[in-house]
Amino acid sequence: MRSLDSWEEADIKACPARAELSDALTSRIGSRLKKRFSEVTVAVCGLGGLGSNIAVSLVRAGIGRLLLVDFDKVDITNLNRQQYKASQIGEFKTEALLSNLLEISPYAEIEVFCVRLNESNYSEILENAGIICEAFDDAEEKSRLVNYVLENMPEKTIVSASGMAGLGTPNDIKTRRISGNFFLCGDGVSSTDSGACLYSARVALCAAHQALTVLRVIAGENDI
Repeated sequence: MRSLDSWEEADIKACPARAELSDALTSRIGSRLKKRFSEVTVAVCGLGGLGSNIAVSLVRAGIGRLLLVDFDKVDITNLNRQQYKASQIGEFKTEALLSNLLEISPYAEIEVFCVRLNESNYSEILENAGIICEAFDDAEEKSRLVNYVLENMPEKTIVSASGMAGLGTPNDIKTRRISGNFFLCGDGVSSTDSGACLYSARVALCAAHQALTVLRVIAGENDI
């Protein structure tokens, strides 16, 4: 777990006090939702275009604890849609995103797992998360994680994504409740397999759907 302790001394001196940041967030979202958001642990599985954007939205909302899972490193081709900087090329995504998130919310509780998530470690890594965001690139990895959670962790909420490639209308990106605790975001159709590119705006739109779904679930909004 890393938070403000990982900052350089100069960064700490420039940072607002914890109470000041907390009061500022409360003034925006209210004490009831501030408390609810602060009590939840959310896992973000995959830190690419979806996951890095999801994490930024959730840390800004004051989610109590984030679990970030990815084994990959930042590549120059990631910069067109992922929340990384050119100076972070070659760094592990877990460490690079952690650094970026702490610049936004220096007192956030964030735990990173620089591993490939699979059947051998699903339970160990995800057991303490109340909500799981599936943000993988690979369709088979998406399916395996969703199926595992539905079959073995039915008490947890999982928010997945399918279809955000190309320059299709933003109105095709939707959130659907597939079953009780399973939500699917995206257009459900578009894919890079057909040659469509991934653009920051459309990928971030799908990620925003996922992050908003997480917040709505925590807030008790049932009309999803």
